Amino acid sequence: MAKEQMQVLNALDVAKTQWYHFTAIIIAGMGFFTDAYDLFCISLVTKLLGRIYYHVDGAEKPGTLPPNVSAAVNGVAFCGTLSGQLFFGWLGDKLGRKKVYGMTLMMMVICSIGSGLSFGHSPKSVMATLCFFRFWLGFGIGGDYPLSATIMSEYSNKKTRGAFIAAVFAMQGFGILAGGIFAIIISAAFRDRFNAAPYEVDPVGSTVPQADYVWRIIVIVGALPAALTYYWRMKMPETARYTALVAKNQEQAAADMSKVLQVEIQAEPRKEEQEKTKYALFSKEFLSRHGLHLLGTTTTWFLLDIAFYSQNLFQKDIFSAVGWIPPAKTMNALEEVYRIARAQTLIALCSTVPGYWFTVAFIDKIGRFAIQLMGFFFMTVFMFALAIPYDHWTHKENRIGFVVMYSLTFFFANFGPNATTFVVPAEVFPARFRSTCHGISSASGKLGAIVGAFGFLYLAQNKDKSKADAGYPAGIGVKNALIVLGVVNILGFFFTFLVPEAKGKSLEEMSGENEEEQVPPELSEQQSSYSNRTVPYV
Repeated sequence: MAKEQMQVLNALDVAKTQWYHFTAIIIAGMGFFTDAYDLFCISLVTKLLGRIYYHVDGAEKPGTLPPNVSAAVNGVAFCGTLSGQLFFGWLGDKLGRKKVYGMTLMMMVICSIGSGLSFGHSPKSVMATLCFFRFWLGFGIGGDYPLSATIMSEYSNKKTRGAFIAAVFAMQGFGILAGGIFAIIISAAFRDRFNAAPYEVDPVGSTVPQADYVWRIIVIVGALPAALTYYWRMKMPETARYTALVAKNQEQAAADMSKVLQVEIQAEPRKEEQEKTKYALFSKEFLSRHGLHLLGTTTTWFLLDIAFYSQNLFQKDIFSAVGWIPPAKTMNALEEVYRIARAQTLIALCSTVPGYWFTVAFIDKIGRFAIQLMGFFFMTVFMFALAIPYDHWTHKENRIGFVVMYSLTFFFANFGPNATTFVVPAEVFPARFRSTCHGISSASGKLGAIVGAFGFLYLAQNKDKSKADAGYPAGIGVKNALIVLGVVNILGFFFTFLVPEAKGKSLEEMSGENEEEQVPPELSEQQSSYSNRTVPYV
């Protein structure tokens, strides 16, 4: 009963993989490169900011950011991202993907630079400036989630669409690596040029005045990759699916794609037909067709990000616990940045980056559903394997085993739900809601990230108040925090069953748009009960 697909959309679906696909991946992926670079960097510079701005004379340990400041610096970007995902997701469906795409990138460039500048020298003014610009940086990054995913899915062919969308997301891996490598180079250069004694020898002298430049340079450089791709973003034509299905301009869509694909595409003659009233977002019809899909994409992303971001934040402490990073007082400020950057880059190189590219390689072979289930399953297994014999892992002789298990958890997050939760919402909804629904799903993920990042900052504290970090109440300890994360992953495993498989299908087939175009108004009531062909796995 499905209507024949438009020629221009069919041409995109069956197009061979060619050069424009790869340029689209790079152009779309630069937002994620910047996103990962930024989130990664802030975890490196928080310890340095504590030493520079919160030094306490006579204290046994170097200064650290007070809990509320630390939460603000780390949290405002998440809040900005969540707002940006919802706002730009909605705007991308209203104005078109391309119009909004440049705005998000420009915000990233301006706010990355702003983050490294500060008005005044007092701790308060520096942190306030940093938080202000990081919120708006997050806002721009948030817009990039729905827009990049939607643009890539609408440009791709049926056969390799999953791999292309996953490759855009995998640029995060390179952002993490770039952030780590750049931080290693800058901190090593400054450390060798401005040598200083460790904190325990000379508390004040261990943080050289030039250390203030280090964190600013690291943060500002995040603007570079985004600025370099701005021109190319502006040259990309609007996606054919938006132009043809939402803006209803088939001639323009055919002309744009003829240039991109370098083939002649004829616009179909317009049929004089009665304009059908289409169902709205969150209408009864929408909920009967896509309600379970939206529930699936939002819950799985929410649960995944709780686990994903909580690990990210007690990463530094895990390295210290297993002895990769010596106690803070035995190092000077720049040595500490160097050591943390080196340890995190090593983890990224061994587990994070390979995980992303495993997804790219296998997503169109074994499908999104299988990868997501497998990822949640193994994340659960490794979380419990870390948690239950936790005391065993804290002994010095077992620390390499601990790092291997920890790396495997990350590997299966990226060769698993971290990538697939990004891909699926860009495939299963109709073109006119695609960007909005992706924005809602990714915002739900960011909500999970906020829960993971801040809930676990407090939860993972030592049960003994005297051993908890300065300013934090006693928590449930790392062991129990890891058990809670294991349970979160089990829930993610079960919610995955709500998500449909899009492997090898066209976007219109997944969203039911071909059928919807076909149905005369008088039949729409009758058909709404069985029109959703993309049945969830329940």
